[in-house]
Amino acid sequence: MSLKEPTTGPASSDPPEPSGPAEGAVSKAEQRRPTDRIVFGVAAVLVVAFIAWGVFGTDSLSNVSSAALSGVMSGAGWFFILTASGFVVFALWLAVSRYGKIPLGRDDEQPEFRTSSWVAMMFSAGMGIGLMFFGVAEPLTFFTDPPPGTALPGTSEALDTAMATTLFHWTLHPWAIYAVVGLAIAYGTFRKGRSQLISAAFAPLLGTRRTEGPFGKAIDVFAIFATLFGSAASLGLGALQIGGGLKAGGWLDNPTTGLLVAIIAVLTVAFIASAVSGVAKGIQWLSNINMVLAAVLAFFVFVAGPTVLILNLVPGAIGHYFADLASMAARTGADGAPTAEWLQSWTVFYWAWWISWTPFVGMFIARISRGRTIKQFITGVILIPSTVSLIWFAIFGGAAIAQQQAGNDLASAGTEEQLFGLLQSFPLGSVLSVVAMLLVAIFFVSGADAASVVMGTLSQKGSIEPSRGIVIFWGTVMGAIAAVMLLIGGKDALAGIQNITIIMALPFVIIMVLLCVALYKDLRNDPLIRRDDRSQEAIEQAVEYGMKEHDGDFVLNVKPLTMDEGADEANTRGHTVLPGGGKRNTSQT
Repeated sequence: MSLKEPTTGPASSDPPEPSGPAEGAVSKAEQRRPTDRIVFGVAAVLVVAFIAWGVFGTDSLSNVSSAALSGVMSGAGWFFILTASGFVVFALWLAVSRYGKIPLGRDDEQPEFRTSSWVAMMFSAGMGIGLMFFGVAEPLTFFTDPPPGTALPGTSEALDTAMATTLFHWTLHPWAIYAVVGLAIAYGTFRKGRSQLISAAFAPLLGTRRTEGPFGKAIDVFAIFATLFGSAASLGLGALQIGGGLKAGGWLDNPTTGLLVAIIAVLTVAFIASAVSGVAKGIQWLSNINMVLAAVLAFFVFVAGPTVLILNLVPGAIGHYFADLASMAARTGADGAPTAEWLQSWTVFYWAWWISWTPFVGMFIARISRGRTIKQFITGVILIPSTVSLIWFAIFGGAAIAQQQAGNDLASAGTEEQLFGLLQSFPLGSVLSVVAMLLVAIFFVSGADAASVVMGTLSQKGSIEPSRGIVIFWGTVMGAIAAVMLLIGGKDALAGIQNITIIMALPFVIIMVLLCVALYKDLRNDPLIRRDDRSQEAIEQAVEYGMKEHDGDFVLNVKPLTMDEGADEANTRGHTVLPGGGKRNTSQT
């Protein structure tokens, strides 16, 4: 993945503060940096040990993961739910606050990528496989088996609940989680000149020395772990769905675990090849292809399916989403055992999945967002993908529910097969199924592509272009972990993927909370914010002086002065001289 180097120069046109050197300077980042032997070595040894455990002690790992999951859910399920909503509030507040105008780079810097490519790359890396896997399955599941205590199956209330709950899982919450990490990294890298590491974003909270010491290295190791397991979960889902497509198309009777592992192996080779080709040749190219294919598939289902129902679902889903948002966000295991079990399979799994994806999705969208303001960044990262998700689930979920109501029992098929069951009900169903499998494969490649490069960056002290050997290593390991997840899941491979994802995400959610505190401290000291504060203070003092000395009969007059002239006038008129010859408290009758 190759992006342009940060340009040397000030991030703000402000003069330096008299108390020290100019803040906000963007230092020149090296394209390649040496491997951090501690971060890479510790992460690599632990991951290889985990893979060996999964291969040679599958039953043991399965038992341990089940016990660990039970402990996490009973003791920390509430924490996932509370923090996910907290990230939404924090991100939206930053966008509408005075911090929203701060650019991610120099004050006059322009965005590096076109908006269309920016959205395509962000969306493809962020949740491409998930939309393909759950686009039909989630609304259909909630329609036929609604969340506990909400609605009766198959009713109009169940339809409303299904769409609202699906949007709850796929719109504001996940993208706000991504936005928090992405913003912290982009701000630190392009505005402050720090390295592109998760640990570097903690500098305002811990100090630079500590972020470069053992604590910072531990953060980067956790980030690698979260990235590995979150990405591997996506790869596992992708393999399951490709297997489901082969079964639905009649090419296979029942895909075996061995076949799914073989699918992972083939696609792993493909995404490693893409990763070492660079962002312009690899991710950007694949992402744009994905967007076109996904748009074509969605348009076909929209036209050939229940068009009027889909159009009615869009405003209805929005209304029910916001009407039910508070109750959905407050749902916890305290509501009873059925709710706790449901949360483990759905909401908590999703929050853990998104959190585990934040290191690589956050770092990736940070890299492609240089030159945008915080408001533009958060608006783009949250609202644009959320809108696309709304349309996607309305089309595929609405079409699937219409089929279910018409007597075509799609819900009885496996989760990974339901999309293909829907497509087979349309003309050219076999062709559409091939297109869908191709989409899953490309989403698989593009998402894993970004993840393997980001893990290389974390392993090489924030290198913009990590070495091919490191990228290949992490890509290979990622595929191996996805295979292990399928193995420990046994017959219920999806459960194995979900369990490991939730467990591995817990340490990183704590890191994310601290990251929000560090980002806020950073933004409070941004040159633009300090300049605004200084300007406001100067105006207030000038008005106060004019009211006191001239009884309100005055105007403000600002003119350049030398320091000597400014000092003389300040002595006679009570002005405060600013660095560079400016002055505050200027009043004139």
